[in-house]
Amino acid sequence: MNNQNKSLVVLTCKTRSFLSPSLCLRFPVSALFSILLLPSVVVIPGSRSISAAQQPTATQQQETRAAAKRLLQEGFQLYQQGTAESKQQALAKYEEALKLFRILDDLLEQALTLVDIGRIYSDLGEKQTALLYYNQALPLSRAVGDKAGVATTLNNIGLVYSDLGEKQKALSYFNQSLPLIRAVDDKGQEARTLNNMGLVYSDLGEKQTALSYFNQSLPLRRAVGDKAGVARTLNNIGGIYSDLGEKQKALEYYNQSLPLSREVDDKADVARILNNIGLVYLNLGQKQKALEYCNQSLPLIRAVGNKADVARIFNNIGLVYDHLGENQKALEYYNQSLPLRRAVGDKTGEATTLNNIGLVYDHLGKKQKTLEYYNQALPLMRAVGYKAGVATTLYNVAYTERNRGNLNAAVTSMKEAINIIEDLRTKVVNQELRTSYFASKQDAYLFYIDLLMQLHKQQPSKGYNAEALHISERARARNLLELLAEANVDIRQGVDSKLVENERSLQQQLNAAEFQRVKLLQGQYTNKQLDNIKQLIESLDSQLDDVQAQIRVKSPEYATLTQGNQFDKLVLTLPQIQQQVLDDNTLLLEYSLGEERSFLWVVSKKGITTYELPKRADIEAAAQAFNKELLDKKDSAAVPETGIKLSKMILAPVASQLKQKRLLVVGDGALQTIPFTVLPIAGSSQNSLTNYSMYTHLAQNLTLAFTVAKIFPSPQVQRGISGTDRVGFLRFLANSMTCV
Repeated sequence: MNNQNKSLVVLTCKTRSFLSPSLCLRFPVSALFSILLLPSVVVIPGSRSISAAQQPTATQQQETRAAAKRLLQEGFQLYQQGTAESKQQALAKYEEALKLFRILDDLLEQALTLVDIGRIYSDLGEKQTALLYYNQALPLSRAVGDKAGVATTLNNIGLVYSDLGEKQKALSYFNQSLPLIRAVDDKGQEARTLNNMGLVYSDLGEKQTALSYFNQSLPLRRAVGDKAGVARTLNNIGGIYSDLGEKQKALEYYNQSLPLSREVDDKADVARILNNIGLVYLNLGQKQKALEYCNQSLPLIRAVGNKADVARIFNNIGLVYDHLGENQKALEYYNQSLPLRRAVGDKTGEATTLNNIGLVYDHLGKKQKTLEYYNQALPLMRAVGYKAGVATTLYNVAYTERNRGNLNAAVTSMKEAINIIEDLRTKVVNQELRTSYFASKQDAYLFYIDLLMQLHKQQPSKGYNAEALHISERARARNLLELLAEANVDIRQGVDSKLVENERSLQQQLNAAEFQRVKLLQGQYTNKQLDNIKQLIESLDSQLDDVQAQIRVKSPEYATLTQGNQFDKLVLTLPQIQQQVLDDNTLLLEYSLGEERSFLWVVSKKGITTYELPKRADIEAAAQAFNKELLDKKDSAAVPETGIKLSKMILAPVASQLKQKRLLVVGDGALQTIPFTVLPIAGSSQNSLTNYSMYTHLAQNLTLAFTVAKIFPSPQVQRGISGTDRVGFLRFLANSMTCV
């Protein structure tokens, strides 16, 4: 089974989740990797100047101040070299300067120097020490009325708490910092704090909110010419898209970020971005290329001396070796990562690596040891609010318990994992991103279905097959139901009018920019002119997405749609399907294709029968061959041999039940593309399904028919799906969409 990686974030970690729409065989469980999102610590050590107004008149004090200033400059030069050794040397210079400012009783300079020292300790991964210095600086800045200094220190304290896994505490400090920064009109610092707030929301699983903060930060950073900051925020936007399953889009942002970081010679950021590019290639299955990028990253980050980042990259190199099947080498890197993560207090990272070590022991067949590591990881993840990580590790626990024969324990873990996935999904309010995110989690649903069907084999009277059918419907229907529900309400009702006006203004600006681009292309233009208009359109499009996301977040109508189990109520259970959709002459055939085995539910008005079918790969290969032969022999009346082979796989088990029944077919995967009506029925006197009254639907069409009346209660629709004409309405609905 291919390792399926997915990520979660922070300035730290991302979760490798249940990537593609199929469950893996070689590596069925999920490892966690660390995408390095880039924080913005405000105040560059030594970058300030000392004004003449601060200079005392006494000669001795002037000499002391001059000596302190020299120490700051020397410390700054050492800091700029960017190595662990030079940063340690810079610390000594700043400590000496601090002593001199204390002799001068200069509270402002003491506060600024304390922040500088805290920044260096934070860079070196010594977070608690950094916190001590920041907490000394804060009351001094307040005492001298330095609002900018207070805002800076609050921002930096927030970052430390974020690194230590205390996300809500971090947000509290950022929310104190932001209005102070805006009061002094410092756009650069405002951009940094917005960026940092995005990091925390990303770690909390609120990806859409994180993206909103990054999109507020980016234009500010561009406006003030902060190339390093632009690079960091582009990297962070890439991390969000990676988390939501948009790997190519993530790569685009990383590739915009990398040259900017190289241009400003920020070795630490270059290392982090190289790491992130490596993780994308790992997700895309290019393992050797992933290893190359991670190995480029490691020496750069080691030279900088940031222990937390070194630990993350050790974790990720271990993950690549895990994917390559080199278990011992993976363990070697994980075991280098774990003590570093503990040393710097990175609880999220510690939990991540514990999960991954458990995964290796699972590959080695040491199931008890596997569970020990997962059970160490889970309480840490819960403590720091790392929900995506909790879902991933629960998935891993379920997989291991299944392999130990503990199906009930496995189902309990998977039920909680699915609930977390659906909760996190509601926090992604952009429909395209939500769809992408949900698609990346389909393996979790397939595995849950498989567990329930295995329980059904052991206990056929307990209704596990009906529960599995319901989970299949939930997995298929969610996106469609949300679109339909949202289309039937005014989500702008009750939203701040300024926000709605902003949306309208941005839409007008975007339309004008598009018109300008078309007009430009019709005449003579330079590449620079075209690039400028493209950049404007991209910026406006991003701002419009952000505003529309904010409208959804603040909309009472939208909140009502996404609260609680509103959508679950729209996905019908087995009794509801039988009562509201089927009649005595109609059968529902619903397929679910899995990596190890597939399933078919046959539902009638009075019962349900289930069948285990071959694995996804076999069925899809047969379906593709059948489609190809149909195209190659489109003028032939004979049924292709490939059709007979496919029919034996997916229809032969139920041939005896089809007798003159009306059929509603819900396909899956490649089965959505085949013309069921021309399939022969193995073991039947009927040549093909064309002799039956047959309606074939795409995967979500049947669920659409189940739920339309609940979303659009018009008399016409009510008549269509109630009473005796339910099937007629299904036929009308299917024909109006896509039928074979």
